[in-house]
Amino acid sequence: MAQEVGELRRETNSAVVRIGILGGTFDPVHIGHLILAEEARDQLGLSRVYFVPAGDPPHKRARRLAPVEHRIQMIGLAIAGNLVFQVSRVDADRPGPHYTIDMVRIFQAQLPQGGELYFLMGFDSLTELPTWHRPADLVAACRLVALTRYNVPLDWEYLENRLPGIRERVALLDMPELEIASHQIQERIRQGRSIRYLAPEEVRRYIEERGLYRTDRDS
Repeated sequence: MAQEVGELRRETNSAVVRIGILGGTFDPVHIGHLILAEEARDQLGLSRVYFVPAGDPPHKRARRLAPVEHRIQMIGLAIAGNLVFQVSRVDADRPGPHYTIDMVRIFQAQLPQGGELYFLMGFDSLTELPTWHRPADLVAACRLVALTRYNVPLDWEYLENRLPGIRERVALLDMPELEIASHQIQERIRQGRSIRYLAPEEVRRYIEERGLYRTDRDS
């Protein structure tokens, strides 16, 4: 995190520095992740978006993940050439379990004075937020950003009952809706089907060259 700390402190001299965090397993990273990050950067004026691959996510211990080093390499390939996007090892290099609030606190502690944190998430993750570890602390620590789902209403009453004040802390992004998921990409690979245009071409080649996801044991 030391390099990232320095980068955060050297961010632009604008009145408000806005940092986006996109967490996940990224197993593998795909086009949907990149579109969400870019739409957030564009619509919210973010100066930096960090992709943070989870090393030991508590809610996915039943799933076998590809080694975190592979997932980090794939993110690096996917975001190469975009100076606003960065990959962070903050979860990969510390012992688990890795809870979102702990990762956000690390970023929060290194923000320049007056800086703002935005945690990017999918619509489904927002609806499940009350079940997360210390969700009220997460809502207080950063702004939450979720993409909208066409014709799918958000149950604000449920969220407000569980997490009072959350509505004021959430920004909804209007963006293209893509039904792409990492587990679907894995399944297509196991079936010998194409994943071209679902993941960046450099990521597709990386997966193919290393034989990732060909069987359940490869995941």
